[in-house]
Amino acid sequence: MSRPGRDDAPDRLYTLTQGRSSSGPDNPFDLVTLVVAECDPVPGMQSEHAAILRLTERPTAVVEIAAELKLPVSITRILLSDLLAAGRVSARHPRRAAVPDPDILEQVLVGLRNL
Repeated sequence: MSRPGRDDAPDRLYTLTQGRSSSGPDNPFDLVTLVVAECDPVPGMQSEHAAILRLTERPTAVVEIAAELKLPVSITRILLSDLLAAGRVSARHPRRAAVPDPDILEQVLVGLRNL
């Protein structure tokens, strides 16, 4: 069984990204970044860009977008960077869980040992 994107012809991926192999050093997109469309697709837009805008009507993770498009994550990140630069999507990282206070953890540990 092959992974999504493995069977894509390299020239197709080259065309999708207009020859770019990376999206730049300040790319805000990692696998769990949530992407939300800021507008609807417009006529004449690259089909992959339009598909991303339809997929991201609700917050969607980068890895989910790549899976739906059957494209490598690296290619998806380049396409997302294009849309972000044009103001068509916004990116946000999921909230991180608050780290519990070490003193509270110590008190719980002591309480468990006393049981």
